[in-house]
Amino acid sequence: MNAGVCKGRESESWKDLYQAAIFEADLNKLPERIAEAESALIVRARELFYTAEDHAEEGDSLDDAMCILRALRSSLKHRPTPIHRRSEFYYLKRA
Repeated sequence: MNAGVCKGRESESWKDLYQAAIFEADLNKLPERIAEAESALIVRARELFYTAEDHAEEGDSLDDAMCILRALRSSLKHRPTPIHRRSEFYYLKRA
């Protein structure tokens, strides 16, 4: 498989997409940013796999970035429901 064929957002590197995810303040946009960054990381890891050059340092950076993105995604799953939504649910349940 030609690793060059799979391109995410061609104008942005994996590092740019990773930073966009890490610094995204809008929690509604965050899952999409994480997915874009993860896709770019995977594409870059595949590119490195098929090159003959030694890219161990960048490979380590890719691994670190993927772990951080997974932790960020996991934290989204465990965030508390906003207070106003909890109270709405409480009143709906009692009605």
